[in-house]
Order: sequence, then structure tokens, then C-alpha cells
Amino acid sequence: MKTFMAILTGSADSPKHVPWDAMSDEARNARVAEGMAAWQAWMAANADKMADTGGPLGKTLRVSEAGIEEAVNTISGYVIIRAESQDAAAKLFIGHPHFSIFPGDGVDVMEIAPIPGA
Repeated sequence: MKTFMAILTGSADSPKHVPWDAMSDEARNARVAEGMAAWQAWMAANADKMADTGGPLGKTLRVSEAGIEEAVNTISGYVIIRAESQDAAAKLFIGHPHFSIFPGDGVDVMEIAPIPGA
């Protein structure tokens, strides 16, 4: 089994956010409840593949030679999973609630490769 990091992407500037933002509080809350139930069902169905259940991510601070500064990116969450291949790992996210119910853009799946020389 290989280990993969799945990065959930989304942005408040995304076109998918326009109808989400236009919902009434009542409709949005109902959609959130539906999405969380679907997400929990997805987690339960794939529990044997979870190396780290991950979670949502907050504000970003970027550290560079220039120091520490606020930054903006489209990374909204992560999960670390185990699968036989990258393709198998990616297939786990087909129809995922992050973008099928919530206004997320997608999920990027990358193998966590061994550190060279380690």
C-alpha cells in the first residue's frame, strides 16, 4: 500500500460559491447538514483506507526568505489515505461531498514519496 495526500481545493471566488452564497440561511444550513452526513458516510465507508482523517484548514501564513506574511491559496482541507495506486486513491473521491454538495472545486491526490536518502 502507498500513502497519498488528498488536498481539497476551493475558493470563495469560485463560480460554485455564487449560488452557495445566494442561499438563504435556512437552505444553506440544510445543505450543510446534508453534506456533513454524506461526508461522515464517506469517511465510514473508507475508514480502512484512512492514515489521517485530516480536516478543514484555516488562514495561511507563508514563510519565505522575506519572513512571515499572510497568503491566500485554494487549499481548504486535507486527508491522508492508503491505496494500491494513485488511480485507486483518486477514485475514492469521485462524487465526494466536498464538491458534489459543498461548493468545493476538487481534490488533488498526490503520493507521499519517500525522502531521498532516508
